[in-house]
Amino acid sequence: MTTSETEGPERFRLLATFLAGRSVAVAAAPVGQAAHTDGNAVFVSAGCSRTRQRSEVLVQCALLRAGSLDQGVIKGLRGRPRIARRYLALEGRRGLTELARCVPSAAALGPYGEAQTATVDESLALARGKAVIADPPEWFGVIEPARLLKSGRGPSSRATDKDLRLEFDLLEQLEPERDDDDEDDEAEGTGTSRILKLFENPLVNSEKLADLLRKLLGTSRAPGESDAGAQMRVRAVRRGRMAGGDARPLPTAINVVVDGKPGAVTGVGGAWYPEWDVHDNRYRPEWCRVLDYPLRIAADTAAADIPHDEVLRRRLARVGLGPRVLRRRPDGDELDIDALLDLVVDVRSGYSPAENVYAETRTRARNLGVLILLDASGSATDTDSDGRAVHEHHRRAAAILAATLDELGDRVAVYAFRSDSRHAVHLPAIKTFDQRFGAVERARLNELQPSGYTRLGAGIRGAGRILDTEAGTPYRLLLVLSDALPYDHGYESRYAEADTRKAVDELRADGIACLCLSIGASTTTDTLGRVFGPAGYANATTLSGLSAQMDELFSAALRELSAPKPQGK
Repeated sequence: MTTSETEGPERFRLLATFLAGRSVAVAAAPVGQAAHTDGNAVFVSAGCSRTRQRSEVLVQCALLRAGSLDQGVIKGLRGRPRIARRYLALEGRRGLTELARCVPSAAALGPYGEAQTATVDESLALARGKAVIADPPEWFGVIEPARLLKSGRGPSSRATDKDLRLEFDLLEQLEPERDDDDEDDEAEGTGTSRILKLFENPLVNSEKLADLLRKLLGTSRAPGESDAGAQMRVRAVRRGRMAGGDARPLPTAINVVVDGKPGAVTGVGGAWYPEWDVHDNRYRPEWCRVLDYPLRIAADTAAADIPHDEVLRRRLARVGLGPRVLRRRPDGDELDIDALLDLVVDVRSGYSPAENVYAETRTRARNLGVLILLDASGSATDTDSDGRAVHEHHRRAAAILAATLDELGDRVAVYAFRSDSRHAVHLPAIKTFDQRFGAVERARLNELQPSGYTRLGAGIRGAGRILDTEAGTPYRLLLVLSDALPYDHGYESRYAEADTRKAVDELRADGIACLCLSIGASTTTDTLGRVFGPAGYANATTLSGLSAQMDELFSAALRELSAPKPQGK
C-alpha cells in the first residue's frame, strides 16, 4: 500500500465498510464538491482535515446503513433539491443517532441535533411538508439522487462482468452527472488499488479471501454450501409526460360539497380526469368526473366474518421489497467485518467459535401500499356455473386479501367503483389507508351491492391518484377485482379497451404497478391481456385457485415498472 493511500481518504475504507454493513470505497470528491455517496463509494471533501473527512464518512455511511438511500425513496427526491436537503437533515440525524448505539465515537461528533423521526417514511413525509426543519451541518454533505439511481447498486446487487474481472475505475465514479439541480463542473479524481476490489467482489469476498483468512487463523470451514439471499430489483420509472396533442392532461380538482351525497350533478368532490380517444388518437381533457367519498351503510357487524386462507398468507409473506441484512451467518454474499474481528479475538484467546462471519441480504421489509379496487357495476351480477354471482366472488376475494395484507403489515385501502355516464364515476371508500380492516369496514363490504356501469379507465385513474397521494410507501400496487369488461354510455368495445389500457400505462409511468384478478367471470385471456398486459392479470374460478401463485403475480406486476416499453406503445 502506497503512502498516498495511507494518508488519503482511502484510509477510511475499512471503517466505511464496517459502518455501512457492506463493501464501500472512500475517495476525494472533485474540488469544490460537497461530500456524497453513489452507493458504491463515499466521496469526501477534498483538502479538508482528517476529522472533517471522518465525520463525512460517518454520516454518509449512516445513511446507507439506515436504508435512507434506497432507490425506492431516492427516486422521489430527484429534481427536488429543497425536499432532498430537508430529508438529509432528518435522516442524517436519525442515522447518526442509530449509529451511536453501536459505535460510541459517533456520538462525539460536532452538534448535529436530535433525531425527529423514527423511520424513513416519517422523514420523507416531514420533508415534503411545511414544518420548520433545522438545516443540516455542512459536513452532512449532500444527497445526489441522479448518481445513486445511476449506480443501481443496493446492498444485495449482483456482480457485473466488470466486477468479475476485478476492474474498478474510480474516475468513472467521479464523473459528474447533471441532475435537475446540479451545476456543470469539471470532474477530478484519482485511481484506486485493485486490492480494494477484493473487498467488493462477492466471489473473491466469500471464497478466496475467506479461505485465506481461515488459513491464517488456523480454522477450517464446515462442508456444504448454501445460496445467499437475493433481492428482487424493482425500480419505479417515472416517465416524463410528452408534449403535444397526445400529452396527458392533469386532473382538475373539484371542491364542491353538498350534503355529503354524491350524484351526477352534485357530489362530495373529486376531480375531472381526461379520457383517451383512440379514434382521434388524443386525450379528451376534463372528460370524466370521478367522485370519491366514504361509504356509509347501516350494517350489521355481527355477520362480517372472513375465511382464513393460509396458503395465500404464506405466499404474500414472501413478497419483501426492502432489504434486510442478516449478520453472523454461516454463509452469505459478503464478510461481516464485526463478526470477523470477534472471531480473530476468540481464536487468539484459545476459543474455537463457530465460523459465522458472513452477512446475507434478504428481502424481508414490508414497504408496499395496495389499493384494492372492487368492481361494483351491474355486470358483476352475472353468475358462474354454480350460480354464484361474480360480485360475490370478488367481494369475498377483496375481504380475504385486505385482511391478509393488513395482518402482514402492508398499507391497504379498499374502494369500490361504478359509473353512470362520464359525469358520475363513483369511488366509495370501504376502507382508507389510515383505517384498520375492522368489523365496520368488513360490514360495509358485505353490504355493497352492484349497480350502474363500468367506466374502468376513469376508475383506475381515480384510484391511482389516491394511491399516489395517500399510500405513503415507496412501492404501490393497484389490485383490480373485475371482469374487465368496460362499458358505459358512449364507452364500449375498442374505445373502452384502449382508454383502460392507456390508464394502466399511465399508472406504470407514475411508478404504480397494476394487477387485475378476474374471479368467477367468463372474460377471455385475450381481453385481459389486451387491457392489462401479459404480466398484469390472472383469472380463476375462485381465489383459492390463485393463492399458490399470488407472490409471483405481485412480483411480476411490480417488475413491470422497470421493464422497457416496446416501440410504438
